[in-house]
Amino acid sequence: MNRNRLLNAELSHAIASMGHGDLMIICDAGFPIPSTAWRIDLAISQDVPDLETVMTPIAENFIAEKVSFAEEVKVHNKPLLEKIERIFAGADFEPIPHAQILSEMAAKAKVIVRTGAFDPWGNILLYSGVDVPKWFNKPGVVAPDYYARKL
Repeated sequence: MNRNRLLNAELSHAIASMGHGDLMIICDAGFPIPSTAWRIDLAISQDVPDLETVMTPIAENFIAEKVSFAEEVKVHNKPLLEKIERIFAGADFEPIPHAQILSEMAAKAKVIVRTGAFDPWGNILLYSGVDVPKWFNKPGVVAPDYYARKL
């Protein structure tokens, strides 16, 4: 049996399939998922599961180099922003326009994980990164400046 907290086989497969720079979106219950997207639908009922319940085990198993969210979250859903920053501590954070998430970014996502969350602007974009200490640990290999703080 798996030793980590992430028991969903399809979600584990999705994470293992991600390459550097690939995009995963964890979305709320109302997100308009494109019909062509790899959809992992975890929603059961209102707030089951909620965003934090889904984000936490994903963060434990996925290296998020950058995390984006709707600009509106900073003003209109500060509790969600606090959760995102706590759960994905160490990632770079970049708010973007909500309309861009719903259209352009949804189309670019490798996988979209739907939760039961009823959270305004509850759509979190995770860009796959690398385990910097493991990638830059060989003699003579020098990490670029933008990775220096992650060593």
